[in-house]
Amino acid sequence: MIDVDATLSDPATLQAELARLRGEVARLERRIEELDRLAHHDSLTPLPNRRGFTRQLGQLIARVQRYGDPAAVLFIDLDGLKLINDSFGHPAGDAALLHVAELLTSGLRQSDVVARFGGDEFAVLLDHADRPAAEETAARLIDRVAGADFNHDGSAIPLSVCIGIAVIEDGDTAHAVIARADQAMYEEKAAA
Repeated sequence: MIDVDATLSDPATLQAELARLRGEVARLERRIEELDRLAHHDSLTPLPNRRGFTRQLGQLIARVQRYGDPAAVLFIDLDGLKLINDSFGHPAGDAALLHVAELLTSGLRQSDVVARFGGDEFAVLLDHADRPAAEETAARLIDRVAGADFNHDGSAIPLSVCIGIAVIEDGDTAHAVIARADQAMYEEKAAA
């Protein structure tokens, strides 16, 4: 059993215990940061995942509601990922996802947020963007992906995406905006 009175009366022991506790707190803080990163970032790409995207979308909706600035969400589907996986293997599919993630990220403003929503789907937050700006950005990203060369193990693989747009409206929730953008993407896919 520890003699608490003796520990508290000995400055050297007390300082050693404080140093140990500080080290333990620092270790726990690093672990919490790592768990937060794992919970909010995609395991394949260097992008936020669905949970991280939804958290940032909630923050964007709050800013839109407070300041009235326009904002939009793009919901992006990588066409033919299953065919790429089946024809060239899953490493080719993973490489295609990484390639598209880079094309999307490098084709947007630093203030925009790109996330891998899951599987073959990505999502983008466009701050300070009304519908015409969102449509221009979507068209530019579609052209960017289609016009980029993608090769895997010496095979040229064409890539394309389909994009749905939802402008954030007064009273929106993250779920409502994502659902509208997802629906718009499926309507674009059906029209293609």
